[in-house]
Formats: sequence, structure tokens, C-alpha cells
Amino acid sequence: MATPQVKTGLFVGLNKGHVVTRRELAPRPNSRKGKTSKRTLFIRSLIREVAGFAPYEKRITELLKVGKDKRALKVAKRKLGTHKRAKRKREEMSSVLRKMRYTIQPQSLKDSFRFLQESL
Repeated sequence: MATPQVKTGLFVGLNKGHVVTRRELAPRPNSRKGKTSKRTLFIRSLIREVAGFAPYEKRITELLKVGKDKRALKVAKRKLGTHKRAKRKREEMSSVLRKMRYTIQPQSLKDSFRFLQESL
């Protein structure tokens, strides 16, 4: 929505109308709609930690590991129904893979560094 223009006080022209000071309105509940709360995010992360991934999510991650992004999108779309949801799921799974690689990589770097120190 476009920002409202400042009124000129004239009754003709582009910005015609009486000059008024706009009131600051309190935020309405519908402006919060769709925003996930901290509690909901925590519960979802806890469930994900306990239950793990669904079989189709595991398949998507395997396809992403191999580099078949388009096939992963097709699998997700088949399971979830819409293109938008499939794209979001593929992005979520790729971010999970990125996090897994990041947590694994520093540990292996530490081990290789320790091995180098012991060999010297």
C-alpha cells in the first residue's frame, strides 16, 4: 500500500483535503498473525530433536547431498502438494545439511590438527 500524501488544505488538486494530524494507532492482533512465538519454535525444535526426520525428508537430504536439487524439489512437491511448500522444505533441508556439515567439519579439523601436532 502506498504511503498517504500530505494534504494541502485546498479543496482542489492532487493532495486536496483538510490538513489533520494522524493518530498513532495501537498494533492490532491481526498484524501479529502468522508470526511464530518463541514457545512454538522451542516445541517444534524439541520434537524435531526427539522424532528426527520423516522418510521423505531423509530422501530429500540424500538428493541434496548428491547435488540433485531439482529432483529433491520434485519429491518435496509430490509429498507436500504445492510448489511454494516444496521450495520452503528444500531450503529447510539444505540449511539442515549446512548446519550438519558445519558442526562436523570443525571437529574433524581439530582432529587433523591434533594428528599433525602429535606427528611433529
